[in-house]
Amino acid sequence: MIDLDEKDRLLVAALRSDSRQSLVALAKRSGLSRSAVHERLRRLESRNVIAGYTIRLGAETHDPGVRALVAVSFQQGKNCDHVVPHISGIPQVVSCWSLAGATDLMLLVECGTNGDLDTIRRQIATIPGVATVQTHVALRTHFDRRGG
Repeated sequence: MIDLDEKDRLLVAALRSDSRQSLVALAKRSGLSRSAVHERLRRLESRNVIAGYTIRLGAETHDPGVRALVAVSFQQGKNCDHVVPHISGIPQVVSCWSLAGATDLMLLVECGTNGDLDTIRRQIATIPGVATVQTHVALRTHFDRRGG
């Protein structure tokens, strides 16, 4: 685990709430000089603490229609190396996490309709090495702390 000091954590939190902040705004917020903020950000990027800067589209702009968590378990003797490369080729799978326990992978799938979700679920089920696929459709998002 990478050790972050208080100023690093403050910068990361500030960028998490608004990744478009200028170096000057970050400097004021952190009590550092603009050049010190710039150097810290370069260091955080090189250590892959900050992997990128992005935007989140508003609900009116980006409504996937259907959002689901898909739990995947592997066949005996299979692992992520066998399955994940196939899943990474499915654009509607927006996140993929390895888990400990009976479920091997948890996928976040965003697509337009329940029919699309069924097609994606069937596609995942036919991947060599996949034993079971359980689909959990999200009804509503109560909060989402990703990206502010």
